[in-house]
Amino acid sequence: MKKTIRDTTVADRLLFVLLIAAAVAGLFISREAMSQSNDVIVEINGSPAYTFPLTTDRTFTVQGALWETVIEIKGRKVRIKEAHCPNRICVREGWVSKGAIICLPNRVVVVVGGTGRSGKDIDAVTG
Repeated sequence: MKKTIRDTTVADRLLFVLLIAAAVAGLFISREAMSQSNDVIVEINGSPAYTFPLTTDRTFTVQGALWETVIEIKGRKVRIKEAHCPNRICVREGWVSKGAIICLPNRVVVVVGGTGRSGKDIDAVTG
């Protein structure tokens, strides 16, 4: 290994430093591209039904495909507080501040930090 390091040229080292700098810059650029808004969007059966600000604490009930689901927004986070699905995976997901919580049997999706276009956002990968 020492021989490999000794055999590198100045151009190799410069290229290595430039690649590291480009990788770090890419992290900051992708964070900006994936910036989060302050909305909570509730979709039922694939259609946006409600949009609430993430900054206002509230608890509300939505009627899904099969039963009611209780959603709570508190402290700039959201959770599905109560659902009557068999496994309650959506309830066990807990508090989230970005991303989505999905109650598949009831067809309720809670998107945190969306822009109101129901998942049609351009992401950092596709540009």
